[in-house]
Amino acid sequence: MRRVQVLNRSRALRQPLTAQYCASFLCKLRGLSWRADLPADEALLMAEAAESRMNTAIHMLGMAFDLGIVWLDGELRVVDARPAKRWRSFLMPRKPARYVLECRPERLEEFQIGDQLELKDLAI
Repeated sequence: MRRVQVLNRSRALRQPLTAQYCASFLCKLRGLSWRADLPADEALLMAEAAESRMNTAIHMLGMAFDLGIVWLDGELRVVDARPAKRWRSFLMPRKPARYVLECRPERLEEFQIGDQLELKDLAI
């Protein structure tokens, strides 16, 4: 399992954020469904082969908690960021994205449209 540290080059994060890097179909389909919780310093980063609105849409089926969703383009710039409620079944970015970062909703204020992010691989 690949893990990455998520850094915001445009503004400092309040605390470190580590994400599981998810590129396979099954990993993306499952996402964070059926988990009881997500610690504030953890996230899931789902990667697509190309930028798309439809392929980076998310579902909230099987979710026990709300999420903060940050969509990134191919250059890791934030193109959209919104809360996702566990009762809302489907959410699509306003602009095409290549990556979807799912984190705790309170972390959303640390990301704004246009922010430049960086990913650093972590040793396992």
